[in-house]
Amino acid sequence: MADKEELREQMTEAFENADYPINSPMDLVPALPNGPGTKFESGDFSMTAMELNTKLGGGDFPYESVDAFVDDVLENLESQDLI
Repeated sequence: MADKEELREQMTEAFENADYPINSPMDLVPALPNGPGTKFESGDFSMTAMELNTKLGGGDFPYESVDAFVDDVLENLESQDLI
């Protein structure tokens, strides 16, 4: 089982250097340490940033902060029973 707080830390670290507000997933790519291949892992959960984008649909852009974005990502993953 995935540890939600561990994922929150990983995602916050990966996405915090984006230039907020962000208006699309493409605004995040330059901030990612390994680009779209940046991987988030905890327990039995493992997904790249690119895979996250495909699972989450369009998101609720724009996002004003890293916390708002990460909160939405985690809520979406939970609602789809992915974490």
